[in-house]
Amino acid sequence: MNLNKTAPVSHPVIDIIRQRWSPRSFSAKQISQTQMDSVMEAARWSASCANEQPWKYYYAFHGTPGFEKLFNCLSGGNQPWCKNASVLIIAATRRTNEKDGKINEWAEHDLGLANAQLLLQSTSMGIYGHPMAGFDKVKASESLQLEEDIQPICAIALGFLDDADKLEEPFRSREKAVRTRKEIGEFTQVV
Repeated sequence: MNLNKTAPVSHPVIDIIRQRWSPRSFSAKQISQTQMDSVMEAARWSASCANEQPWKYYYAFHGTPGFEKLFNCLSGGNQPWCKNASVLIIAATRRTNEKDGKINEWAEHDLGLANAQLLLQSTSMGIYGHPMAGFDKVKASESLQLEEDIQPICAIALGFLDDADKLEEPFRSREKAVRTRKEIGEFTQVV
């Protein structure tokens, strides 16, 4: 079954934004290291406050011990569909600035920008990503032996699309649901 998940925009945007969505059904096709390098290159060139680039990505390919380590950090609600992802990522921030050691109040914002570029680059390559808040931050920190200054913020599953009907419920219905977003007027105000 081929789902059309192209965003029904109200105003013109670039195609890659319309095509990006967060699937749960991933095929057995694997992402190559070369493809991951391109995805990470996109994150590398994201904007950041004072050019601190506070993002850190810890990723592992399906079928490796690292994948199991990251998979075991995911919540029970994400594990059933993430098991087929080609790559799992823990996206984290460095809490302090390298230049002066002060708290970087914009680190999570900057990680979000880097994640957006990572996801758009992935989409342009036919690779889809699903960011998740549902993971155990403490377990991720311990499993990855992160320094105290490194804070896990989200997990991301990457892979190639597969048939939504292969998913169990409630994931199948969520995968097939029509995409919706708030209207612009609900989150903007001209001042």
